[in-house]
Amino acid sequence: MLDIAALVRVHVDALVAAQNDMGVCDAIRRNTPLGKPATMSAPHLPKVAGIDPTVPVSDETAGPIEAVPAPPGAFIQDRLAGWVSDLTTLHELTERLAGTRTLNDALHEFLEAGAALVGARRGLVAFEPSDRRGPVSTIGLGLAHAELGQIETVPRSATSYGRVLEGLPNPDSPLTTPDLLGDSGLDPRRREVAARLGYAASYALPLATATTGRLGAAVWLYDEPAEPLERQRHLVGLYAGYASEHLARLLELERARTDVATVTEELLPTRLPRIPGVQLAVRHEVAPQGGGDWYDALALPEGALGLAVGSVGGSGPSALAATGRLRAGLRAYAVMEGEDPVAVLSDLELLLRLTEPARSATALFAYCEPARRKILFAGAGHTPPLIIGERRTAYVETTLSAPLGMLSCWEAPSVDITPAPGETVLLYTDGLLRRAGDSMDRAYARLHSAAASVPRALRGDAASVAGHVVRTVLPDGAGRADGAEDVVVLAARFD
Repeated sequence: MLDIAALVRVHVDALVAAQNDMGVCDAIRRNTPLGKPATMSAPHLPKVAGIDPTVPVSDETAGPIEAVPAPPGAFIQDRLAGWVSDLTTLHELTERLAGTRTLNDALHEFLEAGAALVGARRGLVAFEPSDRRGPVSTIGLGLAHAELGQIETVPRSATSYGRVLEGLPNPDSPLTTPDLLGDSGLDPRRREVAARLGYAASYALPLATATTGRLGAAVWLYDEPAEPLERQRHLVGLYAGYASEHLARLLELERARTDVATVTEELLPTRLPRIPGVQLAVRHEVAPQGGGDWYDALALPEGALGLAVGSVGGSGPSALAATGRLRAGLRAYAVMEGEDPVAVLSDLELLLRLTEPARSATALFAYCEPARRKILFAGAGHTPPLIIGERRTAYVETTLSAPLGMLSCWEAPSVDITPAPGETVLLYTDGLLRRAGDSMDRAYARLHSAAASVPRALRGDAASVAGHVVRTVLPDGAGRADGAEDVVVLAARFD
């Protein structure tokens, strides 16, 4: 959290010093020691041309002409006003920083706010955690990608932010270079880059916390020789302390998301099988907390193909573990009795009931014979497939059935379809519909409209069809960090 107490102490000390300064100024003005009352003395009027000092004047103009002293509390009021202004500024900046949800957004926000606090126009932040686990990134403010590349050609030990990153002398203190071009001891390459990019001073600051250690370093660049005032350094130091804590939290979230995505990908097929007569493609987006959506495609005996999509209730590590067990079980059942999708899902339901008694799941399994263009479906509470072709775009009328784990004994009839040459069958999870942000009825209509609008030039490629559908249904992107649902779209185009 923001160290308000530290800011309060600094301003209180400043107010005490200000009060002492006022006492000294008053004593000097009155020509009397501190703590003693000033004695009144008759003014000695100077001789000025045209004015006789012996001529009496009115009481309203009597006495020497001097500046009217400021009220005793004016100086303290000015300091208090500055104090309130600083607190307000820090509050606004930290509120904006706290609103960021990704590491990249937080780094951009920190860099811009820091530039405003120190009065700079450009800068960069190098995010390199000391534990070397990543992620590593360099973000610039007012610097193009090529300009960042030029700055990175300077030896790190010769730059202020590089000394912070490498732990060279006193890395916990800000490093100021108020006049780059006038510094005779400056590294020649650093002087050359500074002259080429047009900056003449720099101010660097470390990003670190007590628990995570060094996170990175920021440096702001001035167009003219300059350095921040003491007040500016204090404010940006407090802000950097809060920003470091926030960045450390986002770093842990980013790493957790990466770990979840890695585990999820390892639980799913590394590549899709190549079966004559059918072209496969998949779009899979993992929710940040790790959802339970999965898919599978496996070659079966006699040139057949098994396709499956499913969704496990819940999220996080337990849902991932359940996903892995269900997918492994389905692969075994599909090899043994894939030509009967109802039997495959019945066995899968028994497995779920024995291994995850408190969990439910949906699943859809399709036994495909590409040579005959015949598909046999069975679904357990899952979203219906969608057929996309030149002459039709329609949902497959699967029978209503309960999800796996909801009934003591699951069973539902199968449905068979025969895609025409060039048609694509789309299997998907309900995450695609939920992320659309509409009611389910409107989401189904939106998906149907997206499938019907696939351009003719894209219909010959399964990956293009799946990509167009996802982009149309989710115009903001399927991989948004705030998405709470997995998205799986498995496309099979039949020749």
